[in-house]
Amino acid sequence: MNVYLFEFIGTAMLLLLGNGVVANLVLKDTKGSNLGWVGISLAWGIAVFCGVFISADVSGAHINPAVTLGLAIAGKFSWNLVPGYFVAQILGAMMGNLLVWLTYKKQYDATTDQSAILATFSTSPAIRNSFWNFVTEAIGTFILVFGVFYIAGGSIADEPISLGSLDALPVALLVMGIGFSLGGATGYAINPARDLGPRIMHALLPIKNKGTSDWKYAWIPILGPIFGAAVAALAFMAINT
Repeated sequence: MNVYLFEFIGTAMLLLLGNGVVANLVLKDTKGSNLGWVGISLAWGIAVFCGVFISADVSGAHINPAVTLGLAIAGKFSWNLVPGYFVAQILGAMMGNLLVWLTYKKQYDATTDQSAILATFSTSPAIRNSFWNFVTEAIGTFILVFGVFYIAGGSIADEPISLGSLDALPVALLVMGIGFSLGGATGYAINPARDLGPRIMHALLPIKNKGTSDWKYAWIPILGPIFGAAVAALAFMAINT
């Protein structure tokens, strides 16, 4: 149970700090309206660092179903634990965004821009095109998962992979780099739980002027990262066998 608990906690921390900066940027009457994309990318890197650092020694700090899936495909993680990790990550993401909403409750009440409110929960594309949005998410997640294999010391085929606390910083820098370089097209979910859990919370919470949760787009930040993670795992296996 401890591994699931720490996946829950790590993912909640990721979403609290990650979507917290988005709320600070886009909601009405905050003090962070000048943060911009640089602030978002930096804060998400810090969010990853904190989530990984907290959970690494107990759960391995996946905090992302795509990472869990990639490791399992490559034989670096038990398939028996995969369903529990998925559930813990989604519930953790929901909790993280619940805390964002509680932190900025008065700002949510003052905000009438429905797209801004949704942006504090889930991702959306700059230009909506299902195929290319899927490709963007797949590429970003491929870079993340492929990088994690080597950052975590898994270049030898039979070597287990674990994100110990010292690996929190390079993984955070990798996510920061993805945000700066590849994030502008879709908002770089690169994590199914990061998008699905908060989108569920957006649908459930009593937020004034929240509008639609855009479920028509929701499959892309789920299946795009899953596909990218699977390809990354297969590429890693091909190189190291």
